[in-house]
Parts: sequence; structure tokens; C-alpha cells
Amino acid sequence: MNAQDRFADQWAKSDSPAVWKVNAVSAASIKPVAIRWLWPGWLAKGKLHILAGAGGTGKTTLLISLIATITTGGRWPDGTRCSEPGNALIWSSEDDPADTLVPRLAAAGADLNRVHIIQGRINAQGEADPFDPANDIALLRATANEIGGVSLLMLDPIVSAVKGDMHKANDVRRALQGVVDFAEQNLCAVVGISHFAKGGAGSSPADRVIGSQAFSALARTVLVAAKQEGTDMRVLARAKSNIGTDEGGVSYTIEPCDIGGGIEATRVVWGDVIEGSARDILGDAEACDEERLDDSDNPAEALRRILSAGPLTGKEAKNLMVGNGYTQKQIRNARENLSVTTARAGFGADTVVTWSLPQATGDYAAFPHREKRPAMEAPVEAELSADEVAI
Repeated sequence: MNAQDRFADQWAKSDSPAVWKVNAVSAASIKPVAIRWLWPGWLAKGKLHILAGAGGTGKTTLLISLIATITTGGRWPDGTRCSEPGNALIWSSEDDPADTLVPRLAAAGADLNRVHIIQGRINAQGEADPFDPANDIALLRATANEIGGVSLLMLDPIVSAVKGDMHKANDVRRALQGVVDFAEQNLCAVVGISHFAKGGAGSSPADRVIGSQAFSALARTVLVAAKQEGTDMRVLARAKSNIGTDEGGVSYTIEPCDIGGGIEATRVVWGDVIEGSARDILGDAEACDEERLDDSDNPAEALRRILSAGPLTGKEAKNLMVGNGYTQKQIRNARENLSVTTARAGFGADTVVTWSLPQATGDYAAFPHREKRPAMEAPVEAELSADEVAI
């Protein structure tokens, strides 16, 4: 036995406690509990949910309608009653609280005293900073206690909670673990709003959620929304559920509403319960396939519009494309189809790459001007003699 093995053997026999050990708990000692539903079959307490859909489906307005039901103890879209009123927390990087969120909450009939909108973070000295869901989720535990508990947390968009690459599973899982922990520790339903990747019509609805598949994998339930072609009718369906049925949906429309004082808002009007799988429900609503997509769904056309006002850094252009639901592969293909030209400035970590539509001259010329070679190097055509011409 060598010295290292002797040391290991002595350490194993000593009374010195290990720094860490595995906590293996007998299943017999764990008391089974039922899923604690907020909206039976749709929203569960202590779980992460994703609400995804294409632009124009009114995802934020839809979720605000559900928040109104929670805060008033009203009826869910399928007619069942919310068991008890609860509080809601809203974080949105896309909608202004004063002219959008609060008017929509009022139009939906929410109890505004039970809705709390996150507008930054403050320290003991009263200094304020923006709230960053990728770093500050842990701060919400104290907030939840202060307001007497939270039934639902809305994160719009959920990708803002990811520090790193939203297309990489490991980055997404690490980033969202804090969100999952918050949901479990506060028995709160967390709903993250997301977009559909472009060009996925007809495929599995859960797979259409933009970014890594880890978003759908971590969420216990994935809800999807779609708009019926040529009408105002929209549908909400369950695309995936690890804790209940993953079929069925409900129709809805969005209508304008005057809440007084000349303030216009929108609200959801719920329709009929729909049977069937999410793929069938969305397929009937969208009634289109990739061959019939218009220019607004064409990645190359989208990138052309983005760059039409002038050059942008590659990072800015990519972020705008991703924000509109395009995947990295679609962005690369669009760049190649448009023959986007680039210019580099700086060195090393300070390098900035700028994208531009091809231009005739300048830094972004499709065919850069080259200096002419000296006359002595230029090919000289031999003069033809009269005899050669005759031939």
C-alpha cells in the first residue's frame, strides 16, 4: 500500500466529518401531495410555465386577463372559479406601466391593489437601479413576503432571465434555476412570455418556442397562442404538460376598451372551450405553411428592413433578429442571401464588426475597388499587321 492509499484508509477510519455528503432520503418518509393548482390543469402553484406565440396573438393582454381572475377570485376562461384571490407580480421590459400595463389591468377588471409592477431595485441608501431578472430574482423573495405572498409572477420576456446564450441548454438551465427555485419556495406560478421561432408552422408547438429546448424542458407546462388567418379569432392551447393533460384549448378575441379619461386599452374576451391537441388547434387557426409565408415572415426580408436605415453592429442586428423570433441559423442564411458586407474596427476584445447591405462604393462595397497595376505590368495587346488583319 503506497502512502496515498494509507492516508485515504486512515482518513476513512477517522472520526473527522466529511465536508459534504449525499442526502439520500427514503421514499417512505416523504409524504405524497397533490399538485396544487391555481387554474386546474393549466397553471400550477410552485411551477414554471411558458406562454409562447407569434406576434399579434396578444400574449401580454391574455396573461393580464388571467392575472385579473387571480386578483379578484373570478372565473377562468373554461368557466371554473379561482379558489381564492391572490397577489401578482409583473416584470416587463417591453411595456410601459402607465400607458399600457395599468390600463390593460383596469380594462380586464383586475384588483389593482393586488398587482405589483417591478420598476427597478433600491438599496438602503435609496439608490435605484434597473431590475435584472438574470441577476435579481433572489431579491423577489423579500418582496413576496412584504406583500403577503404571490400567486403569479409574470416575466416578459422570459429570455431576459437568461445570462448567457439563450440557444445553449446549459446556459438556460443555469439561468432559470433561480426562477424555478422562487416558484417552489413561494408556491407561486411563474409564467414567462416567449415568442415562436419563425417558419415553424406545422411542427410540434412546444418545439416552436424560440431559443434552446431547455425552456420547454424546464417548464412544467407550455401554453401556446395563435391567431386565426383572416379573422380576429385567437386560440390558447396546452402544448406540453408534465403535471396534467396536454390537450385542449380555448378561443378568445381582443377588443379595444375605453377605461375613461380618454385612455384606450385592450382586453381579452374569452370564447369556447376547444378539444384536440395543440398541434391540431394551432394548425386549424394558422391555416398556413412555410411555402405560403409572406415577406414579413422571411428572414432575409426582415434583415433587409433592419439594415435599410444604415449599417449596424453585428451584435445589434442579431439581437433585433432574435427579438423578432428568428433563429441563429435563419439569421446566417439571411445574411448569406443578402450578401451582407462587413467592416471590422479595433483589435482583440475591442473588435467591432459592422453589418451593412452591399453598396456600390465605400467600406461596404460589394466589390471593393482595387488599385490599378502600373502600366508596365498591364497586359499589352500586340498590334496586328495589315497582313494579319487580312487573314
